[in-house]
Amino acid sequence: MSKQNTKVKILEAAEQLFAEQGFNHTSLREITNEANVNLASVNYHFGSKKSLIQAVLARYLEIFMPVLKVELEKVDAQTPSVEDILEAFIPPLFSLNKLGKQSAKHFTVMIGRGYSETQGHLRRYIVTEYEAVLKLIMALFAKALPNISNQELFWRLHFSLGALVFVMSSSGALEEIAMADFSEQASTQAIVHKVVPFIAAGLNSQTNYPINQHSTDQIGGSL
Repeated sequence: MSKQNTKVKILEAAEQLFAEQGFNHTSLREITNEANVNLASVNYHFGSKKSLIQAVLARYLEIFMPVLKVELEKVDAQTPSVEDILEAFIPPLFSLNKLGKQSAKHFTVMIGRGYSETQGHLRRYIVTEYEAVLKLIMALFAKALPNISNQELFWRLHFSLGALVFVMSSSGALEEIAMADFSEQASTQAIVHKVVPFIAAGLNSQTNYPINQHSTDQIGGSL
């Protein structure tokens, strides 16, 4: 087996296991068993588990980010609405399926796991490698939501990411329920389009709820 084939096998095995089990609960031994390679191969190609995690995400980001940049620049050429900006993420997301039929789902789930499992190195990696695209995203949302502070936008965008992660990770179940209960055929991509107005409504909300207004200490103290 060539070195390149070994590297690809490790990446594909890691992608599958990270998406299914999470980063923290997947060992290098499990990855090597799934890829049918020895542990020395992981150390040779990646050096560490953190580097392997970044390499798995890099495979997606190298496809996703350039396509996203093009879509966002199209939106930037007009007066953008929140829905326009959100819709711009859909073609790049599903372009990832050229890597595998579940790749868009795996990518979204792993981005979510990067937060839920506190993988700070992933955020630093993405910010460092794709700073220009991230700045364009924030500039577009600031233009579309001029009355929303950066602090409030931080919360709303992360809540929006949570909604997308749920939709992508649960798309199979949602498709089955829609068919069983309503005789409605819904592809994963159609479901993502369907959630855009819902997320946009939250981002556009004029209600600003201070995050420290009802802290855990205050609630606990009132019981």
